[in-house]
This record gives sequence, C-alpha cells and structure tokens, in this order.
Amino acid sequence: MSHEATNWAIKQRGLKPTTKIVLWHLCDRFNPDYGCFPSQDRLAHDCEISRSTLNDHLGQLEAVGLLRRVPRLDPVTKRQLPTRYILGFEPGFTPVAVVPCPEIGHGEDERSEIVDDANACTGDGMANALPCPDFGHGDCARAVSDFPADPCPENAESRVRNPDTNPVREPLSKPVKEEEGAQAREAISDAVFGDLLDALGLDPDALPGWWQGWPPRLHVQRWRDELGLTEAEIIAAAEASRQEHPEPPDGPKALDRAMQRAAQRKVEDAGRERQKPKAAPAPAAKPITDLPAFYADLVNSDRYLPVSAISNTMRDAMLARGLVTAERLRERGVR
Repeated sequence: MSHEATNWAIKQRGLKPTTKIVLWHLCDRFNPDYGCFPSQDRLAHDCEISRSTLNDHLGQLEAVGLLRRVPRLDPVTKRQLPTRYILGFEPGFTPVAVVPCPEIGHGEDERSEIVDDANACTGDGMANALPCPDFGHGDCARAVSDFPADPCPENAESRVRNPDTNPVREPLSKPVKEEEGAQAREAISDAVFGDLLDALGLDPDALPGWWQGWPPRLHVQRWRDELGLTEAEIIAAAEASRQEHPEPPDGPKALDRAMQRAAQRKVEDAGRERQKPKAAPAPAAKPITDLPAFYADLVNSDRYLPVSAISNTMRDAMLARGLVTAERLRERGVR
C-alpha cells in the first residue's frame, strides 16, 4: 500500500464513482519498489464488481490517461502473467498511444479499428491463425471484443468479455444509475465523521492515509446502512473499542468486528424487549397447622366428605373443642 498513490487517486476529478473506486484500489495495490500487479480477480473482489465491468472502467481510466496496461508473459512457459499497471504519477509515465505489433506491424491504439493493407493481416489468412508475438493470446485484431472469438485456451475468460459473469441484480422500483449510487442514500456528514475521529483519538489535521478522502466515509456508511447501526451507536462502539485497544485503528476495516458485535447486541436487546414477561408464580399454599379446625370446617360445610376421612381420634378432638356437634357428625355419616 502506498499513501502517496492513494492520495493521488483521491485527488483525481471528473471520474464516475465506480471508476474512481477502481483507480483507488489499483493505487492501494501499488508497491513503490515493484509496481502494481494485481490480478483481475483480486481487483474485481476489492471493487465488488464483475470482471466484465472492471475491464470497462480500466478502459475508461486508460482512455483519460490515468494509467497504462502492459500485458506480460512468462518467458519460459508463455503463460500470461498479471497485467502491469503503470499509474499516471509514476516517473516516465506515457499515456496509451500508437503501439504497433512489432512483427505483423499493425496497429494504432489497441481500441481503434484496423484498416491496414489486407495482405498484411488477412491476405493469406495467416494473421487470424498467428497471435501477436508480444502478447501471445488471441486474435491480433480483436484481442478484446464484445463479439464471439476464440480466446487463449489456457486463459479462456481473460480476453473475451463474458456477460454471464455480471452479478444478477434485483429490479429497482426507480432506476438508479451506477454513478449516482453514492447519492441514493444519505451520506455520512462531516460533523458525524468528525465525532467518530474524536472518539478514536485521531487528529483531523494529521490523519493517516487510510482515514483520508471518501473511502473511509463510504465504509462508515455501510456500517449504518448494512448493519443497521445509528450514527450515535457507531460513535459509541468506536469509543468502546479504544478501551480495549489504546492505539487508534489502522483504517475503518479494523473496526468491522467491533461494529458487527454492536449490531448483534442491538438485535439481541430488541429480541428481549419483544418477549412477554413471565407470569408471577402462584403463592405456595400455607401448611395446615390446626387439623381439628380444618376437618371441622369440612364437616360443617356442604362439600364432599368421605366417611373414612375422619378418624375416631379426630372426631373426639373436634367434639372436645366444640368445633362440631354430634348431630352434625351423624348427618355427615361420621360415627
């Protein structure tokens, strides 16, 4: 990662949002000592777009002179290596211009239509069979195309656009253009972002590169829109994270775990609030301490009384205390 490269990408103006995201991730993969060699799968994953869409935006960046793509081959196996991306701030950078094929001799810009002498390319049909000796893949005239072609059998999807790789998207009630995606939802305000930086102990006048520009704001916006956290809850989770980690985090990605835990706690708290309170347990029955009084109440009432329920001792105790009469006992069948 190069802070100089990512800062340069952020300063570029006049690009569509997705195109700028592609440029930023390219610069994020730039190494000052070795250059920029990310694979298309890696770039497409970082930008969250398909390879087909990625190539469209790379072509736009190359057309406006912000980068130049240099295909590479393994000198021994002739297999295609990850493309070398030369970025506009690198010393000696020159935009894409006339780059003819050194042996077949065509070519203007790789995106222009070839209208040279027919004998040079199609006179004997050999140009369609022989690939460009520098690149070694595909048809020299149509290396990148929206039309059916025969790509390199070892790298079948690297040169020919495959629309089937585009992700399926649900239809929208109101169409939103890709470049307007950042405006489809309310962005994080400067005040909220400043409060987040204060909670993390970061100095707004000396921010590290990974907290500069719009990418960190977009990351914070995803916490709000995808995890369901409010802006106040995001700031509270950031403050709590500093209690566990004394040093400020290296970019918003370092806070993803903390934000996910905060969102999980929010869901659990909401579930507990929805649960009905448990009914209070019924009070325990008081123990019977005065058996003669208990049985006397049963005899004097009209409730069912089994004849064998009262023993002779209990009968005598009730009579001795005057709780029942002998006549009432005979009426109830107690002798």
